Amino acid sequence: MTDPVKAPQYSKPSDAELRERLTPEQYRVTQHEGTERAFSGEYWDHEGDGIYVDVVSGEPLFSSADKYDAGCGWPSFTRPIQDAQLTENTDYKIGYARTEVRSGTADSHLGHVFPDGPQEQGGLRYCINSASLRFVPAEKLEEEGYGQYRPLFS
Repeated sequence: MTDPVKAPQYSKPSDAELRERLTPEQYRVTQHEGTERAFSGEYWDHEGDGIYVDVVSGEPLFSSADKYDAGCGWPSFTRPIQDAQLTENTDYKIGYARTEVRSGTADSHLGHVFPDGPQEQGGLRYCINSASLRFVPAEKLEEEGYGQYRPLFS
């Protein structure tokens, strides 16, 4: 009898490990609710099939199949990946209410969600900092432990 396949476990490393592993920008954005400058992040205009994972925990967050050019200068998605566990909080940091988006496992600050996305795809725009993401190309999904997402790109 074979053992059942276990789902990957994602966790948040210690602060000391995060400071060592992340760039200063990644640390500032994910751990201190920072925002990168528009049109400056690695993924704002990135193309290619694959998934975007939390740079802190590796937890799957978004699929390139749901990414679109919102013209805002940050990676924008119409929805999270199938089973992403995102949390939302109200943020008043710039003088009015916005909905902050955080990763479920590591509680990383990702960005914000707005109701001005493509209406035909649900009307949401997940505006996410590149510094909070790591891209896993479709051809490396199995190799990196994300093989269950391969069917999104078949």
